Amino acid sequence: MARTSARDPAKAAASTPVERAAPALPAAAHRLTLNDVAAHAGVSRATVSLVLRKSPLVKEETRAKVDAAMAELGYVYNRRAANLRSGASRTVGLVLCEITTPNYSQLTAGIDDVLDGEGYMAFITNTAEDAGRQRRVLLRMQEHGVDGLVVVPAEQTRADALEDGACAGLPCVLAQRRVEGFPADYVGPDYGAGMELVTEHLIALGHRNIGFIGGVRRIAPLSERLAGFHRALRRHRLKSGPLVPCAVLDRASGHEAGRRLFAGNDFPTAVVCYNDIVAFGVMLALIERGLTPGEDVAVVGCDDVAEAGLHRPALTTFTTDPRVVGREAARLLLRRIEAPDRPREEIIVPPRLVIRQSCGALAARSGAKTRHLQGDAG
Repeated sequence: MARTSARDPAKAAASTPVERAAPALPAAAHRLTLNDVAAHAGVSRATVSLVLRKSPLVKEETRAKVDAAMAELGYVYNRRAANLRSGASRTVGLVLCEITTPNYSQLTAGIDDVLDGEGYMAFITNTAEDAGRQRRVLLRMQEHGVDGLVVVPAEQTRADALEDGACAGLPCVLAQRRVEGFPADYVGPDYGAGMELVTEHLIALGHRNIGFIGGVRRIAPLSERLAGFHRALRRHRLKSGPLVPCAVLDRASGHEAGRRLFAGNDFPTAVVCYNDIVAFGVMLALIERGLTPGEDVAVVGCDDVAEAGLHRPALTTFTTDPRVVGREAARLLLRRIEAPDRPREEIIVPPRLVIRQSCGALAARSGAKTRHLQGDAG
C-alpha cells in the first residue's frame, strides 16, 4: 500500500487539506408585509387588514382575491404581534376533568367547531380528577394569557378553588358539572330528566325491581342522575333496587360491577347504568352468567355514544349531546368575552330517549318470548 511521506513536499502538499472560503449565505428572505399582499391583490392595505380581522364590511369577491394573494405569496399572519396590539390572545383554555372518554372527546369537538369558525384556538389540558392539578392548570392558563376558560370541574372542586385559580378574573363557563356557590355561566345536559325518562320506560315495560350501577365520585352529575332515578320510582311508589357503585371510565368497571350484582339468584329485572360505557360492561357480565340482556334482564345507559346503536344487543339509552354542549359552551364563552358584565346564563340541553333492544321493548313488540317480571312495590 502506497504511503505519503511528510518528507516528500509535493505529495505532502497534495494531501494537505486546502482551506477555501465558505460560500456566502443567502440573504435573509424579505419578510412579507400587508403592503406586499395589498400590492399583489390590487387593493389597499386597509382592505387586507379588514380581511384578516374577518370584517363583514369586505365583499366576498374582494376577500377571495386577498386570500388568493396571501396563498400565492406564502404570507402568514403574525397573530402574536396583532394580539399584543389588541390586548387579546384569541385563545381560550379548555380544562377537562378526564380526557379519555367518548363524552369528553365529543365535547371538545363541539367547542372546536365554534372556536375555529371565530378565529380562536383552544389550549386543552386534563386534570385527571385532581383538584390540586386543576388549580395549577388554571393558573398556567392565566400566565399564557387566554381570553377565557371552559372548565369541566374535577371531583371535589370548591367555589373558592375556582376563584383562586383565576376563574373569577377571567370569563369562565362551566360545562357538564356544576360547582355550588360559583356564579359562572353553565352549559350541560339534563341528567336528572334523562334518568327519569329511562326509568319511566322500564316501569312502563312492567319492571318493579330496578337497580342502578355506576358512580363513585362525589360530583354533580352522579347526584343529578340518582335524583332523577329516584323521582321516577317515587312517582310509582316503588322501592329502589340495589345501588352498585363502580368507576365509570371503562367497560371493565361495569363488567366487574355486573358480575357482583348477578353472582347470586336474587337480582333486579332491570338495571339503569350511569353511562353507556358501564352498560356495555354490565351486558358482558350478563352474557357470561348465561343471561340475555333485553330478555332476562333489561339494561339501559346514558349518553347515546356512537357504539350504542351498533352493539348487540343495541343499547337503550338517552342522549346527553356532548357535542351540542360543547358548541353552546364555546358560544356562551365568546359572548361573555365580548360583554363581561352581561347577566349570568345557564343552558340546559334536554335529553331524548332512544329505545333499542337491550331493554326488551323491541323484542316484546315483535312477539318474542319475554321473561315474567317480578318485583316488590313499596
